[in-house]
Amino acid sequence: MRNTIRIHRHPLSGHSHRVQLFASLAGIQHELKDVDLANGEHKQPAFLALNPFGQVPVIEDGETVLADANAILVYLARKYAPDYLPTDPVEEAQVQRWLSVAANEIANGPAAARLVTVFGATLDAELAQSKARNVLKTMDSILQDRQWLVADRPTIADVAIYSYVAHAPEGNVSLAPYANVRALLKRIESLPGFVPMVATKVGLAA
Repeated sequence: MRNTIRIHRHPLSGHSHRVQLFASLAGIQHELKDVDLANGEHKQPAFLALNPFGQVPVIEDGETVLADANAILVYLARKYAPDYLPTDPVEEAQVQRWLSVAANEIANGPAAARLVTVFGATLDAELAQSKARNVLKTMDSILQDRQWLVADRPTIADVAIYSYVAHAPEGNVSLAPYANVRALLKRIESLPGFVPMVATKVGLAA
């Protein structure tokens, strides 16, 4: 009998949504536990016992406690939904590459731009938007003749990039120039079990 996985998250966190989305797509029984970031719950001893870095998301799967969205995706795929994590060495490496892109170019691009508008982060908005456009342009080119980022089916690579790319307009980064990226987002949104992330009213880009 499977455990019900508890996902400690914030509803506006793309990293958190990444985990929730995959759990839903993979049919993994889970419950959501909201963490009050505004009042510093993530810096209190109870949460720091789960993740000493004081960041969401964190999952509890029985006795297993894991933090970091991408690490959680790998764990959940390997344990519960192996079709989402290829075992072919080249494809597995390509998935890892996209997890790195999610943690670097996407985190410093569309995610950072959104942090400015949604959370009031004191970051360089223009620089983040420039980085966002660069990574979106690259992704659009790669997707020119592909349905998915890796292999011929969705993998955790697609899940990892979805949340912050789909919500790039909230950081004033338009998706209009990137038809192939928008098509990928639509394919992900058409998968059984898809759940959207909460949208905000901020951001002007279409």
